[in-house]
Amino acid sequence: MIRRLRALLGLGIGLLTTLALPAQRRQIVRPQYPRLSQRVNTLIGTDWVGNVYPGASAPFGMVQLSPDNGRAGWDYIAGYFYPDSTIAGFSHTHLSGTGAGDLYDISFLPVTLPALDDRLTHKPQAGKTGEEQAPIGIHARFSHATEVAKAGYYAVTLEPYDIRVELTATDRVGVQRYTFQKDADSVCIILNLDKAMNWDRTINSDARAISPTQITGFRYSDGWARNQKVYFTTKLSRPAARIERTATPYILSKGQVGKSVGHGVILRLYYDKVRAGESITLCTALSGVSEAGALKNLQAEAPHTDFNRYRQAATTRWDKRLAQIRLSADTPDSLQTTFYTALYRAQICPTLYSDVDGRYLGADREIHQRTGGTYCTFSLWDTYRAAHPLYSILQPNLQRDFVQSLIDFGEQNDGHLPVWNMFASETDMMIGYHSVPVIVEAVLRGIYVPKDKAKLLSLLRTTAERKGYRGLDDYRKKGYVASDREDESVSKTLEYAYDDDAIARYAAWMGDHEVEKIYRERARSYRHLWDEKTGFFRPRKSNGELDSVFDPFAYTKPFTESNAYHYLFSVQHDIDGLTKLMQGKLGERLDEFFSSETPSHIELPIFSTGMIGQYAHGNEPGHHVIFLYNAARQPWKTTDLTHRVLKQLYTDKPAGLCGNEDCGQMSAWYVFASLGFYPVDPLSGRYELVTPLFRESTISLPNGRTLRLSAPELSEKKRYIKRVTINGRELRKSYITYDDVMKGGEIRFTLTDQPGSVWYE
Repeated sequence: MIRRLRALLGLGIGLLTTLALPAQRRQIVRPQYPRLSQRVNTLIGTDWVGNVYPGASAPFGMVQLSPDNGRAGWDYIAGYFYPDSTIAGFSHTHLSGTGAGDLYDISFLPVTLPALDDRLTHKPQAGKTGEEQAPIGIHARFSHATEVAKAGYYAVTLEPYDIRVELTATDRVGVQRYTFQKDADSVCIILNLDKAMNWDRTINSDARAISPTQITGFRYSDGWARNQKVYFTTKLSRPAARIERTATPYILSKGQVGKSVGHGVILRLYYDKVRAGESITLCTALSGVSEAGALKNLQAEAPHTDFNRYRQAATTRWDKRLAQIRLSADTPDSLQTTFYTALYRAQICPTLYSDVDGRYLGADREIHQRTGGTYCTFSLWDTYRAAHPLYSILQPNLQRDFVQSLIDFGEQNDGHLPVWNMFASETDMMIGYHSVPVIVEAVLRGIYVPKDKAKLLSLLRTTAERKGYRGLDDYRKKGYVASDREDESVSKTLEYAYDDDAIARYAAWMGDHEVEKIYRERARSYRHLWDEKTGFFRPRKSNGELDSVFDPFAYTKPFTESNAYHYLFSVQHDIDGLTKLMQGKLGERLDEFFSSETPSHIELPIFSTGMIGQYAHGNEPGHHVIFLYNAARQPWKTTDLTHRVLKQLYTDKPAGLCGNEDCGQMSAWYVFASLGFYPVDPLSGRYELVTPLFRESTISLPNGRTLRLSAPELSEKKRYIKRVTINGRELRKSYITYDDVMKGGEIRFTLTDQPGSVWYE
């Protein structure tokens, strides 16, 4: 407690001192955190390509309670798209900025009767991609002028019903309050378990009242998450006058024609004579285990129906979490909003998956139980780069749970660690086996200590040596993925090499130098695709020949969501080796990368956004590249480009994200870069330095220490690093280490208005 108080005092947070108070008063004094949750604007990123949801969730919580517009398509992957003006429900599960649409489980919508229903007048229209748009059914209209969107709280007024809807959440419970702002003869709350959007489809569901104020049921669905099971229990603050249940049977189209294989259930709760100012509160607990598990979660986290108490609790949790990083008082409001929204978004994924008793559904479809939280929704191709390194600093205990969750999944999944998993399902989205660097980073930092070192090494290896999987057979035998046998061959080769370097580091850590040697060599596989003639990594066929057709600007099958330029610097673990391949011309190739415009014959795909030359900040493969100018001994270019991205490609507006959020990676990049350091290679424990965006920031570390980063002379012109000191000692390196960060103290940047200074040896 003493260390914790010191940390808070070091941040300048106004704690109420209890030592001088009478004993009977000491018990009621609580630390007061600044209301940083109010700095968050969860509408940021809901327009353009961010694909995030604006609703309420607890830090890394199981529930993501948010409005759905009711339409399908790329823009509606998170359920909500800012330019729209309809709401067809408030569902309890959502994905934060992913490239595929799923979830939207347990959807409620309050209306007064008669309700808007476009099925009565709908004429099919072609959507953006030419598909016919289905009617959204019963819905409401809304105006952004009535929205409030903060950390842990969302509110909107539904028209023409004049119903004020407010949302908040605990870890496993979504809480809704419907306030009726005018008298109504008949009100209906619709629970729609039949609703599905995008990749998702309901395969079976049920809902029933087990008391006048309690509903329980489930929704099984199939989509991106295969065979997903969500159980729920809802408590009502007011019993319905009557409840109607309809069940649409799902019929097999082949084989057993006419046999029902499940139902899409809709429950309608009717209330008579509701007066203006009256409210109904719903508390809905989720579980991936059973209805009984949902009931336990409800009893543990929602013992009452006082919405204001839940909202205050959620706000306090977020205030405490966000107060881990404090910015200087002179930071403009817009920058504070952008920063704290990024810090918020970086801490809503992964998502909790275990019940209060520790039970959860495993990858083997069996029920397991363990002490500590079990988590899912790991977008690892994205988040291994910056999000997980951020958790290692701010929330190492949670990072330990994340790592254990990955390991448990791998052990339950025939010895294969997850690629992109959620709700006990491996989606196999994206490439690589990036669970490995996340796990190994935690081990190397001392965050996770394996009980059996050899057993964990075996799990890492069975993942990396999987037979018949995504080109790994050729990769093991030839040292590269063959382009005539496997799509995304260049990207996979480079990503596998990075993951293999992680296995080599783990083997070295545990003293198995024979395995270390094997994987050190595999980590150098990137060399087998280097073409000296063109100066790029190029696709190579199984016979050893390079593909004859090659355009580094073209988006072709050998590259994952990118082109040869985007993957040119994807050797984070061996920048020295890459520099040698480039004949020492790292700086020149970086200049070329950031200045080469896309030719007119190339059409940019949807994921190439936030472009600076060939750098696409809206996608993850290049997120580390800006900081490589430090290795090229041109750190002023790192500063110029970083500040350009921070100021132009992140804003406090709904279109303020230039790419998919991808479960926290885009936001984690912003947090690191704006503070002044970034993990180019998370495994190394090094963070490349760059001029911070703020004159001063302070990180409250979980060990009770604080780290202050100060650049008191910072201005638009005076932004280049001349000198760096750490606790008064001059730093002669371009980076700091994890140990430097966790020891705390002060990192001070002395700045100049003249580019060209190199402060490190």
